[in-house]
Amino acid sequence: MKKPLLSADQQQRVNELVTTMTLAQKIGQMTQTERMAINPEQLKAYHIGSVLSGGGSCPGDNTVAEWVEMNDDYWAASMESDDDHLAIPLIYGIDAIHGNNNIKGATVFPHNIGLGASNDPDLIQRIAEVTAREILATGVEWTFAPTLAVARDSRWGRTYESYSEDPEIVTRYSARFVEGLQGNLGTDSVVACVKHWVGDGGTTNGIDQGETTLSREELERLHMAAYFPALDAGVLTVMVSFNSWQGDKCHGHKYLLTDVLKNELEFDGYVISDWDGIDYLSDYYYDAVAMGVNAGIDMFMVSENWQPFIQHLTQHVENGTVSVDRIDDAVSRILSVKLAYGLFEKPRPKDRHWSNHSSFGSVEHRNVAREAVQKSLVLLKNTEQLLPLDKQTKLFVAGKNAHNRGHQCGGFTIAWQGTSGNDFILGGTSIWEGIKTVAPNATLSATENGTDADPSQHDIAIVVVGETPYAEGMGDIRDGDDIVIQAGSQINGSLKVLEAYGSSLELAKLHPEDLETITTIVAKGIPVIAVLISGRPLLINPELDASSAFVAAWLPGSEGQGIADVLFGDIPFSGKLSFSWPDGRSKNADKPLNRGDKEYNPLFPYGYGLTY
Repeated sequence: MKKPLLSADQQQRVNELVTTMTLAQKIGQMTQTERMAINPEQLKAYHIGSVLSGGGSCPGDNTVAEWVEMNDDYWAASMESDDDHLAIPLIYGIDAIHGNNNIKGATVFPHNIGLGASNDPDLIQRIAEVTAREILATGVEWTFAPTLAVARDSRWGRTYESYSEDPEIVTRYSARFVEGLQGNLGTDSVVACVKHWVGDGGTTNGIDQGETTLSREELERLHMAAYFPALDAGVLTVMVSFNSWQGDKCHGHKYLLTDVLKNELEFDGYVISDWDGIDYLSDYYYDAVAMGVNAGIDMFMVSENWQPFIQHLTQHVENGTVSVDRIDDAVSRILSVKLAYGLFEKPRPKDRHWSNHSSFGSVEHRNVAREAVQKSLVLLKNTEQLLPLDKQTKLFVAGKNAHNRGHQCGGFTIAWQGTSGNDFILGGTSIWEGIKTVAPNATLSATENGTDADPSQHDIAIVVVGETPYAEGMGDIRDGDDIVIQAGSQINGSLKVLEAYGSSLELAKLHPEDLETITTIVAKGIPVIAVLISGRPLLINPELDASSAFVAAWLPGSEGQGIADVLFGDIPFSGKLSFSWPDGRSKNADKPLNRGDKEYNPLFPYGYGLTY
């Protein structure tokens, strides 16, 4: 028998609250909107239960103190009680998915794909604990993490949010990350949210928000498996996925949300939609509201149109198309999570223990991120043991990603689509800055393609290449509109399609400047160590062939020093591929490649990684 979420006294308190609440108060609790769409006065007037920040949405100059002040204002409005309003504390949500990546000066950890290569559950829990403290420093209580996607096609723009193509590592991590965030639900804890339920990493052709066509058994084996430990660990919230399963969108899927998640798996927290997720259920928003509620969504992430949402849901209840029992169930779940987390008893945000705490972005926290970088690096090639490097070597450092903290952090950092350059990522080190710290004879190229490399001045070159930031569908790889048309034809509902990152996984096609830089330097007789910044395995045959050593660094986050630690041998390479690496010479190079496939012909297999 699963341990109940609440004590008997807490459950009685929930029951009493629900009994006394008006319909307007109940529907308000079911509504979450974006900070820019609502002010504290409106929050009180409509009894709103939650506010969130979308990617890049921040108060003022995006300082910790401004975040605390903002959440304090919202909280105070939610706690004003009078004849028409109950004092029910707001819960504020953010996408802190690799550290508290929204805030200037935060510790930014490697994205999940790098953490998967580390294969270290203890490290995962410590990362979650640090993330929780840096969230709490801003007065916030809830993060939409961890992502438990199992990415089966690297053309998917969210591949870097996945720990692995195989559920094994994701399953080992899920409970540990939840435990690191939620702890004992005390002073040091935040509310976790596992996402996206379910099958987001299995869409046909890797289309973001597309169709996942699998049997229930395969859906469970590949995509549900990692949720089971997280649910057993007591995760308090679950976010619905944009994808469809067997043609029906998850946001309207009563079988997946209610029959499986709530009844079969006994999940007793609350289910939240993704960003405007119900909008794609029907061409008529009024109908979409009922479809989402009746499917089992409890709280609705409505970016702007929260007033129409409230009006429509109120009308549905009055018309009987949504039952009062369904409303009461949703509200009971929301209140139960707030009570279980102790939100009713917590002081206002500005008076909480961790608010404005000096540990935010501290050396202690950054050392955990630096360790994560060290353990995530995968050595793919090391001709004649060129690595590790001697710190006195005359090094030439080049490539567009060598001195660019924005690029190495990737998407979901400060802005939704990430940033470029060093101005927005405060603290930490670029890869060049990390190298320069330990290698006094290193010089940074002054040109875009390394033409200033000089064999009389430079013994070895480090060239940092790869992708630039993207997030969600804007990271998709699609070679034609027919793929989108095919995906849309498979789905009951509409499909939101964003401009793709490119048409091929070939690095030479996506970023021809990278191969040009490598070959320019090699042509001068200087051996190249290539360091690849990417959110997925790419087709790299020409770049690999031209380089004497090759390192997959993924999206390492703010602590580029961790890469220097390993290149110079202070820390050994230990990362192993959690994604199979495709071979550009294969006739099906752009197609999905996963461990266990019948025709498994990778360039580097799952689990590969050289050592010194």
